[in-house]
Amino acid sequence: MSRRASLRLASGLLAGGAAMTTGRKAWAGAEPAAAEGGARWRTLDGSRPLLLAHRGASALRPEHTLAAYAKAIADGADYIEPDLVPTKDGALIARHDPDISQTTDVSAHPEFTSRRRTMVIDGETITGWFSPDFTLAEIKTLRARERLPKVRPQNARYDGQFDIPTLQEVIDFVAAESATRGRLIGVIPEIKHPTFFAGLGLPMEDRVLAVLGTHAYTRKAPLEIQCFEQGCLQSLHGKLAAAGVKARLMFLMGNPGGVPGDIAARGGRTTYADLMNPEALREIRRYAEAIGPANTSLIPRDAAGRWLEPTTLVRDAHAAGLLVHSYTCRPENLFLPAQLRSDAGPDARNEAGSVAEIRRYLAMGLDGFFTDDPAIGLRALEGLG
Repeated sequence: MSRRASLRLASGLLAGGAAMTTGRKAWAGAEPAAAEGGARWRTLDGSRPLLLAHRGASALRPEHTLAAYAKAIADGADYIEPDLVPTKDGALIARHDPDISQTTDVSAHPEFTSRRRTMVIDGETITGWFSPDFTLAEIKTLRARERLPKVRPQNARYDGQFDIPTLQEVIDFVAAESATRGRLIGVIPEIKHPTFFAGLGLPMEDRVLAVLGTHAYTRKAPLEIQCFEQGCLQSLHGKLAAAGVKARLMFLMGNPGGVPGDIAARGGRTTYADLMNPEALREIRRYAEAIGPANTSLIPRDAAGRWLEPTTLVRDAHAAGLLVHSYTCRPENLFLPAQLRSDAGPDARNEAGSVAEIRRYLAMGLDGFFTDDPAIGLRALEGLG
């Protein structure tokens, strides 16, 4: 499928078609304007929390496809998220993992059978097919597949219809949507496994900045670059101005017991939990404007999935001057806290439960949230604004 045809198909598969009328104010410059009555929000600066489309509208379309991004934009997302991994020839493609086994049809291509191998990525042994073993031209022969077909069988009907977009193509698409809809749409790329890729001779930071700094749209649109590694963000912090990139930086926080990839690579033992204390948060503020913890770091869950007592992470981050953009709100029972699940089964959509979950996080002062279903996120926001 040609790129132009892919763009047309992505737009044509939108459910509901036209953009929703949200009643939100227009964006001013490169930052979203505060919503009416913004003082009612408990965010760091009183602005309306940001609605961040997690890999696009990935509850409704296969993740990291132009169709998923298109649906997210139509459903009111403030930002869309392309996770970034490099190809063998250094192109940046939108995939969540270096292992492309689950999200593409690579296993159905006999010409790539011999590329299957085992790699160790940030301490995890994985067998599959990996982006750095393919050129961009080879990646373009593949088609996207739904990552969670048992949970989201409705998405699997789109298997084989969309190609794998590059960062440049994602920005081109968002720029076209922005012009059509008359509003700026933010881009919040995530740099995946930068220490691992640097070890393969594919450092990520300069490649990302080169694309963002030369595209006319990303020189004016809201930008936020995220990563689970401090070293990557510290490097970016010192390079943004020279690259002509105006962006916030967000330090993503993984499982509290986990060790960031860059720290582990040099033999360190500092965990994400260690980096969530007030002193560490003040240090993070020296090079980043936001943190991105998991929702379970805001309100932990017990072994049965029941919510426990909230932590002080949002309050502590705000005291350090940091925004908090948490991940990920998903609409299926499987992903909700036990108190909010319906009796329809683990894979059933539960929109009311998802709205209730989001609103509890917002009540804690959350500055933004990633969701697989931006339309539900918008419902949660509009019910409070």
